[in-house]
Amino acid sequence: MPDRFATVTRLKALGSQTAERVYRAQGRRIRAPRKGRRLTGRAALLALVLCSLVVALAYPTRQYVSQRSEIADQRRQAEQARQEVRKLRELKARWQDPAYAEQRAREQLHFVRPGETGFTMRDGTADPHRPADRRPADRAWYENLWDGVDSADRTGGSR
Repeated sequence: MPDRFATVTRLKALGSQTAERVYRAQGRRIRAPRKGRRLTGRAALLALVLCSLVVALAYPTRQYVSQRSEIADQRRQAEQARQEVRKLRELKARWQDPAYAEQRAREQLHFVRPGETGFTMRDGTADPHRPADRRPADRAWYENLWDGVDSADRTGGSR
C-alpha cells in the first residue's frame, strides 16, 4: 500500500514547480505568501459579525437587567405591604378586645365609667404621659375650642 501522505506531498511539490515554470514563461514571479499578521477577509467578517451581535444584544441585555431590578423592587414593596397588613390585622384584633377599646377611649377621649368623676387640668399636669407645653395639634379638640373662646373673651371681641 503506497504512503498516502508522501503522494500528497509529491503532488504539492509538482504543482508548485509547474506553477513556477508557467510564471517564468510569462515573465512574472510567484508571490510568496506574507508571513506578517494581516487581517484576512474571514477575520474581518468574523469581527463584523461579533460587533453586530454585541450591538444587537446590548439593548435587550440592558432591558433584562433593569427589569430584574424592578422585579426585586416590586418584591421588596410586596413584602413591606405584607408586613403592614400583618400589623393592621394585629391592631384590628386588639381593637376587638373590649378592654383595649376601653383603655384607648379613656386615654384619648377622656371617657369615664358610670359613677366616676372625670376632670382635666388646664396645664396638662393631670396626665403624666403628656407634656405640659403641648401644641394645639397635640391637645384635645375641646381644649382648643375653649382656648379660642377664652382668648376672644379677653380681647373683648371685634365689633
